[in-house]
Amino acid sequence: MDIIDPRTYCKLGHFHLLLEDFKKALSAYQKYKKHEKTAWKDSHFLYGLGLVYYHFRAFQYAIDVFQHLLYQEPAYDRAAEVNFRLGLMFKIAGSFQAANKQFQLALIDCESSTFCALDVKFHVAHLFETQEKFKVAREQYEKLLLEQDLKPVLRADICRRLGWLYHICETFGERTEREAAATKYLQAAVDAEPKSGQSLYLLGRCFASSGKVHEAFLAYRNSVDKSESNADTWCSIGVLYQQQNQPMDALQAYICAVQIDKKHTPAWTNLGLLYESVHQFRDALYCYTNSVRGIETQVPQSLSQRIRLLQTQLDNAPTPLPANKTRSLPCIEDAWNLPVTSELNARQQQIMLRQNRQTMVTKQEGPNIKRFKPGEEPQPAKPSFYLTQQQIQMMNYLQQNQNSLTQQQQQLLTQLQHQYRQMQQSQVRVKSELSQSRASFYPTLPCSPNLSPSGGVSDQELQAILSQDITSVATSLAEDLLSQLAQDGDIELDSSLIPTPTQTPDPPKPEVTRVKSESQSSVKAPLPHLDMNARDLINLCKNVCESESLNDTSILDFNAPPPRPCSPPKFKLMKEQLSPPTPSVFVETKKDCYNPCLQDFVMQYPISVIRGMATALKLDLGLFSTKSLVEAHPDHACEVRTQLQQCVDENFDPQLGRKGWGCVSHRSSTTVAKYASYQASSFQESLKEEQEKMCGIIRPMDSDSDSRDSFGPGAKAGRRKAKSGHRIIKFGTNVDLSDERKWRAQLQELQKLPAFARVVSAGNMLSHVGHPILGMNTVQLYMKVPGSRTPGHQENNNFCSVNINIGPGDCEWFGVPDAYWGSLRSLCEKNSINYLHGSWWPLIEDLHEIGIPVYRFTQKPGDFIWVNAGCVHWVQANGWCNNIAWNVGPLTVRQYSLAIERYEWNKLQSFKSIVPMVHLSWNLARNIKITEPKLFSLVKMALLRTLRYSQIALQFAKKKGIQIRFHGRQKNEASHYCGQCELEVFNVLLIREHEKRHVVHCINCARRQSPSLDGFVCLEEFKISELMDIYDSFVLSQNPQQQRLNPGNLPSLPSSSIPTQNNLPIL
Repeated sequence: MDIIDPRTYCKLGHFHLLLEDFKKALSAYQKYKKHEKTAWKDSHFLYGLGLVYYHFRAFQYAIDVFQHLLYQEPAYDRAAEVNFRLGLMFKIAGSFQAANKQFQLALIDCESSTFCALDVKFHVAHLFETQEKFKVAREQYEKLLLEQDLKPVLRADICRRLGWLYHICETFGERTEREAAATKYLQAAVDAEPKSGQSLYLLGRCFASSGKVHEAFLAYRNSVDKSESNADTWCSIGVLYQQQNQPMDALQAYICAVQIDKKHTPAWTNLGLLYESVHQFRDALYCYTNSVRGIETQVPQSLSQRIRLLQTQLDNAPTPLPANKTRSLPCIEDAWNLPVTSELNARQQQIMLRQNRQTMVTKQEGPNIKRFKPGEEPQPAKPSFYLTQQQIQMMNYLQQNQNSLTQQQQQLLTQLQHQYRQMQQSQVRVKSELSQSRASFYPTLPCSPNLSPSGGVSDQELQAILSQDITSVATSLAEDLLSQLAQDGDIELDSSLIPTPTQTPDPPKPEVTRVKSESQSSVKAPLPHLDMNARDLINLCKNVCESESLNDTSILDFNAPPPRPCSPPKFKLMKEQLSPPTPSVFVETKKDCYNPCLQDFVMQYPISVIRGMATALKLDLGLFSTKSLVEAHPDHACEVRTQLQQCVDENFDPQLGRKGWGCVSHRSSTTVAKYASYQASSFQESLKEEQEKMCGIIRPMDSDSDSRDSFGPGAKAGRRKAKSGHRIIKFGTNVDLSDERKWRAQLQELQKLPAFARVVSAGNMLSHVGHPILGMNTVQLYMKVPGSRTPGHQENNNFCSVNINIGPGDCEWFGVPDAYWGSLRSLCEKNSINYLHGSWWPLIEDLHEIGIPVYRFTQKPGDFIWVNAGCVHWVQANGWCNNIAWNVGPLTVRQYSLAIERYEWNKLQSFKSIVPMVHLSWNLARNIKITEPKLFSLVKMALLRTLRYSQIALQFAKKKGIQIRFHGRQKNEASHYCGQCELEVFNVLLIREHEKRHVVHCINCARRQSPSLDGFVCLEEFKISELMDIYDSFVLSQNPQQQRLNPGNLPSLPSSSIPTQNNLPIL
C-alpha cells in the first residue's frame, strides 16, 4: 500500500486557509502534525496553523504556535503579522508587558503586512488605557490624530477612545471642560464613521450625564438604528426614561436589553430597582436573582444583601395584591409580550434571516468574485438546510422559552428544528473521521468571531507561502491531490477534505512572481560535530546560506526539538504522598558544616533545610538586622511591594473578586530607614491591637484601596484595609548588598559558610559570569512584616538558591519538585496568569487535585534553606523578620542542562534571561577543567554553536558591505542584550551609526529593520582567532582526581579578603 506524503496534508491546509475554510484547514494541519514528526521545523505550517487558531479565538494555542514559529525562524518574512497578532492576544490576556514588546517588534519590521504602523500605535495607546495610564494614553491618541494618513475607521476609533477618556477621567480638568471635549471627540468619531452605533451610544452617555436628555435620547435612538442588537444602548435608554419618571418606557427598554443579552447585569439590576420602586417586590427579587447570574466575579455586597432582605421579607410576610388593585407595571412574565419587545423580536428574526440569505449569496458568489477567474465554475454552497451559528442560537433561545412563544415564533422554531435534524443526518457519515483527524496535539475548537482588525486572512498573507516551497499548490493542487489520494482506495480519509472536480474548481495562480528560496539555490552544508576542531568548523561555515543559518540561535544540540514544559511523572501519588516530609538535617559543629556529605545531601532533594548552621559557624546574623542596616546606610534603596495580608492557605484575587491564583503585588520604592520605621510601627500597632482585644475594645479600620506608599512614624501601618476587607501591607524586597565598600562586614561574615553555599567560589558557575547580576551572584536582603509574600516562581535560569532567615519571626515555605513545573504552568494558564510574567499564589487544593506533591515547612531564625535547581517555591512571612538570599550554580550536569533548557525556553517565550548563558559557557571553557563527559559535551556544544553563529554573522555583514570594527570588552563589562527582543547578543553587536544613545541590536532584529543592514555598524567583541583558541583548548580532562578548577587559572584569594568575580580570569 502506497503511503501518502504527509506534506500533502500541509498543502491542503494552506489551500483551505486561502479559501477561508478554517475548519477544514485545521483538520488538514492536524493530520500533517500527526503524520510528520518534524512538522515543528516547517515555518509555513506553523504560520498557517497559528492563523487558524487565531481565527477561532483559541488564543493560548495560537500564542504557543506563533512563539514556536518565531523561535524557529526569527526573521520569518511574515514575522510582523505574527508579532502584531501576538500583541493583540497578550493584550486580551492581560499580559501588558509582553503585548507591548510584541507591538514594538511589529513596528520595527519593514516587511509589508496587512496593517500599518498607525494601527500598531493605536493598540499601543489602548494598551496604556487598559492599564489605567490615562494621561499617557491621551498623549498617544492625540499624537496619532496629527497624522495625515489616518484611515476614517482608525480616526473614528481614536476619537471614540479620546472622547470616553475625557468623560470618565476626573483628572483631565473641570467637568464642563471635560464634557465639552468628550462631546467634540465623539461627534468627530460619528462624522468619521457614520455607520458606527458605538460612537452614538457613547455620545448619548455623555449627553445624559450632562443633563441633555433630548440630545441623549436622539443619540440613543440613532445608535439603535445603526446596531439594534446592542443591549448596552437599550439599558441606557431605560435609565434615561427612569430618570425622567417614565417607568413604562423604562420597563420596555430594559426588557429589550435582557432579551438581547440574558446575562446583562446592569439591565437586570436596574429593572429590579424599577420594580422595587413601585413595590412589586417579587418581580424585583426575580430581576435581582437574574442579575447575579451574569457576574463572573464576586457579587457586590449591596446586591447580595438586597436579595437576602427581599427573600426574607417575602418568605415571612407575603403580601399579594388585592384583586381590585391594579399593578403599576406589568409583571415580568407579561413584560416579555409588550408591543415594543414583540416588535424587536420580529425585527431581530428578520435581520437574522436577511443575514442568512446574504451569507448564502456570499458563499455562492463571493469566491467567484474574489478568487476565481472569469469563466471558472464557482464553489458550490452548502445545502440550504444547514443552519448558521446565529440560527442555532435562535433555536436554542426559542426552545428555552417554548411555553411563552407566539404562533409565529412556534412556526419558526418548528422550521429550525426540522433543518437542524437534516443537518445532523448529513454529518453522521463524517463525524467519526473528523474526530480521529482532530485528536492530535491541539484540540479542535468551535468557530468564533474573528479578532483580526483586517477582518480575516487575505490572499496576500499566503502568497508568500505559495510562492516559495509550496509552488505545486498554486499551479494544480486539486489534480495533484487527486492523483496521490486515488493511488490506494483503502486509505481512510475525511471525504470533506478531498476536493473533486465537481466540488472545488482549480485555484488561480497567485499574482506574485515565484522566487526560488535561498535554501534551494544553495548546497546544504553538513552539520558540524563535536570532534571538529575550530579551523574545520570555520571552513564549514563558508558553504552555508547565511540568511537561513542566522535564524538558528539555539545552543542545544542541532537535532533537539524546541523546548517545552515537562510532562509530570506517569505514576500517580497516593494521598499521603502529596504532602511529603521536608528533608532536613541538624548540624552541631563546624566540621559537620564542612563535611562533603552535607552538599551531597542537599543536592538529592528539590528543597531542604539545614538547621543549626548559624550557631555551628558562629554567624553574626545581627549584621543583617534592621537596626544594623539603618545604622550603616539609612538612605540605601529598598524596593517595596504593596500586598494584601492574608492567611497562608488563602488567596483573594481582587480582579476576580473571589479566591484565585492572582497575587496582588504593586511595585514602588523607598529607603531602608523609611521601611524600618514602617516595620517598627507595624509591630507596635500589632501590640496595641492585642492589648485592646484583651480589654474588649474594637477600633474601626481605615478603608484605603490605594496602592501608593505611606511610610514614616505617622503612617497607619497596621490599620489600612482594601475594599475586600484585607489589610494592606508593605514588603521591603531586593535590598542590594553587592557594594563591598558599604557592606564589607556583612559579606565577610558570609565567608564562614561552606564552599558549596558561598556567594563566590571557584566551584560556583555564577562566579564565572564576570560581572555582577544583582540577586544572583550578589546578596539581596528582604525586610518583612507578617503576611509578606514571595509569589510562586522558579529561580532565574533554574539555578539553585540559598536563603537564611535572620529573624526574629518565622517564614512558611512551599516547594514543588521541578518535574511538575509544566503542570503548574498549565494551572497558571487555566487561571489566566502568565507563568513567567505573572504574580501567582498557588492554592494547595488545586495542586493536590491533579496529583502535585507540595513540601511545606517553617523556616526558623538561623535556618538555612537550599532550593535545588528548578524547584518551584513560594514563601510567606509569619512574623517580623529579615531574610538574605543569593543563587549558586554547582558544577553538575543537571544544573547546567536545566540552565540552558530554561535559557532556550525563555527565548521561545520572549522572556529575558538575566544569566547570559553563552557568555558564561565561554568563561567556563576558559576557567574550568571538566572531567564529566556529559557536562563537557553540553558546554562544548554551546561553544560550537555560538562560534559558528559568530562566524556566519560576520560573513553576512561583510557580504552586505557593513563596516566591522573591533570593540573588545572592558573589565566587569556586563553582557549585552538586544534592545528590541532582549536576547543575549554575543560577540557580534549591531548598532545604529547616527544614534545619540547606541542601542545594541541582534542581527535578526537589524535584518527586520533593514534587510541590507543600511545604517548599521558591526562591532566585534572578540577576535575569531581568540575564540578558536579557547574552543580548541577546551578538552575533556582524563584524570578523574583532577580539580575541577584549572590550577593555572586559580585566583589568589587571601583569607583576609572577600573573593569577588574580579579575582577569576574572565573573557
